[in-house]
Amino acid sequence: MIPKHILYPVILGCISITVSFAGLNPEQIASVTIFASLIVGTLLFWRFRLAFALVGIAAMLGLGLLNTDTMIEFAGFDMILFLVGMMIVVGFLEEKKFFEHLLGKIMKGVGNNPIKLVVILMLMSALFAALVDEVTSILFMTATVLHLTGKLRISAIPLVMMTVFATNIGSSATVVGNPVGVLIAMRADLTFMEFLRWATPISIAGLGVAIPLSLLYFRKYISQMGDALRSQKSEDVLVENSTLTASSSSSSEVEVSLQKENFKIPWIIFIGTIAALVAHSPMEESLGLEKNVLLPGVAFAAAGIVLFLNHSKAREMVEKRVDWWTLAFFIFLFASVGTMKMLGVTTVLAEGMYDLSGNDETNLYFLFVPVTSILSALMDNVLAVATFIPVVHEFGDMGVDNYPFWWGMLFSGTFFGNLTLIGSTANIVAIGMLERRKRGNITLKEWIKPGAVISVPTMILAAMLVFLQIPMMPS
Repeated sequence: MIPKHILYPVILGCISITVSFAGLNPEQIASVTIFASLIVGTLLFWRFRLAFALVGIAAMLGLGLLNTDTMIEFAGFDMILFLVGMMIVVGFLEEKKFFEHLLGKIMKGVGNNPIKLVVILMLMSALFAALVDEVTSILFMTATVLHLTGKLRISAIPLVMMTVFATNIGSSATVVGNPVGVLIAMRADLTFMEFLRWATPISIAGLGVAIPLSLLYFRKYISQMGDALRSQKSEDVLVENSTLTASSSSSSEVEVSLQKENFKIPWIIFIGTIAALVAHSPMEESLGLEKNVLLPGVAFAAAGIVLFLNHSKAREMVEKRVDWWTLAFFIFLFASVGTMKMLGVTTVLAEGMYDLSGNDETNLYFLFVPVTSILSALMDNVLAVATFIPVVHEFGDMGVDNYPFWWGMLFSGTFFGNLTLIGSTANIVAIGMLERRKRGNITLKEWIKPGAVISVPTMILAAMLVFLQIPMMPS
């Protein structure tokens, strides 16, 4: 196996040589090479991703490949601030044990049926991802799975993988489900209601395919789970199902804690925030506001309310519940894409794809979707989408109806993010939790086969459903 510090310059050299034959000028070649150094460095040395992003931006600015105006334009502060607000709200709900309370109520009816248990866990993973975000969902659901499988004394890896698959698919259903969705909504001026119309049905259809395929692929594991469930005393299983949490506390301690909690306010915050996000577009129209201005506004208002409610610990919540490290990385990552737009690389890429399609929009769609899908699996879906958003804008400037391409890119990032270990943030977070808890390690070889079983058919389904609905879509 080639060491990473040797593989890194080899990959960059190959990329630089390749783009030099693509008709790019020296500035564009330098731009692509530095951008690739950021991406490849991030993938090979994940712990140092922010360092690579900072050094990459500094190199672009120093070489005149990026200016401050373009950097700020592409930094995505609207999306970043939206995520800050939502992280504060979710942090408040987590501290109030709202999700544990909700999970306990849902899990009471599962009993000893392993198929029912797996289906419920996958549905919950998808639902939580759609309602809050994929990172929160996978953190909570992976902790739940680790707790459950530890009790049953079975491997956690297959069940973690199934919850990850469902999380990624479910995260495509709403604007708030995934950074990919937030980024696309902000850049394409898509509303929450548009997501409910065009994304949610396809997300549900994808889940309808993923769950049976998961049950079939992991049938031996599920049979083993059934044996483990039946070996437990029925009352112990019921307690376990109703009180699964990420806490190290005992089941009885958790149950007493949840009984003491007053969930009226968390329910109001949860339902009120979701309802306001759903209704933001009609509110904007009635108030004569710009499109999507209330999308971050709702997040800010909800965050402000929970900070008032948690006044004694408000500062601590902002400092600890907001993932500033990840948000800083996103800022510089998005900003780095500005060099590709500023120097015309995205125009060259868009024109090249258009020419390769034979100037046919149908061919272009079926070329674009596989390319973005593969890149999402290889370089993380957020990176891939951030790179291709300017390309989709270029399609629009060329006279192509780019509305279907936004949805195609959404599902390329979320559904095909299931293919590899690094295809989505949810994958990386779940694997990290497995390793930190010393519950096992997953290799690319172990992941990619079930990943392909789920991602390929669901992505084909999504691409075809988007394509069939193009005549109904607004121009």
